[in-house]
Amino acid sequence: MQRSSHGLSGLLFLAVAVACFSASTLAADTDNILKKLHTVSTIASTVPANGDVNPYGVAEVQQSVGRLTQGHILVSNFNNSTNAQGTGTTIVDVSPSGSVSVFAQINANALPGPCPGGVGLTTALVVLRSGWVVVGSLPTSDGTSATAQAGCLIVLDKNGNPVETIYGSLVNGSWDMAAFDGGNWASLFVTNVLNGTVAAGGSVVNQGTVTRINLEIPQNGMPSVESITVIGSSFSERTDPNALVIGPTGVALSESCQPFDPDDCLGNWGTDQEPVLYVADTLNNRVTAISRPLSRRGSDGTGKTLSSGGSLNAPLGLTVADGGHILTVNGGDGFITEITPQGAQVAKTLLDSSGTPPGSGALFGLIFDSSLGVVFVDDATNTLNRLH
Repeated sequence: MQRSSHGLSGLLFLAVAVACFSASTLAADTDNILKKLHTVSTIASTVPANGDVNPYGVAEVQQSVGRLTQGHILVSNFNNSTNAQGTGTTIVDVSPSGSVSVFAQINANALPGPCPGGVGLTTALVVLRSGWVVVGSLPTSDGTSATAQAGCLIVLDKNGNPVETIYGSLVNGSWDMAAFDGGNWASLFVTNVLNGTVAAGGSVVNQGTVTRINLEIPQNGMPSVESITVIGSSFSERTDPNALVIGPTGVALSESCQPFDPDDCLGNWGTDQEPVLYVADTLNNRVTAISRPLSRRGSDGTGKTLSSGGSLNAPLGLTVADGGHILTVNGGDGFITEITPQGAQVAKTLLDSSGTPPGSGALFGLIFDSSLGVVFVDDATNTLNRLH
């Protein structure tokens, strides 16, 4: 693992774990969220002036600083104006009322550090309270998986300027990301989907990883990589002519660490009470849980299966809502599924009915906001929408 300004290096640690599969069907739950939300509305188009399309990442700004405004939502675009995957370079800023501006347009030739292959912004997008924005890049030269390269994580300042890159052997196709924000430090949890994937030429390989990148964030200075650990491994992944690549996608910490409250977690580090990290294991059609994600020193393999089958259909984006319920959107259709912390699927709702089958490949990043409801991108319409 390397950070551009320090040249840190690390070795990939892999461990194989046998997951316990369990099918879940819709069950009754009086606290379910989706049954209280009935309307899908468009907030805004996510297409900026340069024509980038295919919105992927969604992140809500928690604190106003620089050009970041509390309550606004950042959205990253994966495709350029010709719809070539892995070539999008923009992050747009969307207000809850629907006004849109470009927060960042990233020039691959002007990056502050290495990013193998260039720029193609993925679902991996987080905004830290200190004003730093981190976005993943899984670039291609022509929109096909044959040209996909490792990319990097790009760190931007509060005004949208790239200031450093995080790259190396453990950053290999950053696909999605969650963050635990401690103010003067943060832990990034990143899924990686290019470990052996391109070389396999469409065959499934079980080399997908989840890495934890611990950042030190000084009051007057840029974030620096303190450590990096592979905490999840052996996830199934493969290239795909339509989706470019399929592998472990959405990640989110359980509710006791949300939102941004370190005191709820620190005393439980290394114990059974430590929060878990949920992972959408897309190819295996399940959501898994990695134990002790904040403190573990090695891999938990693919973790334990929380929920599988049922309403899940290649789950992609994932977030945690009120009551610790997990919300995940399907890549195989236009549905969102709600899962309790105990693994019961308690509700599902159709978010996108376009195409055949309805909503296939349209849904990626999402967040839950108590005032807005479920906020999600729709790739079929290039919009940011909400379920309320």
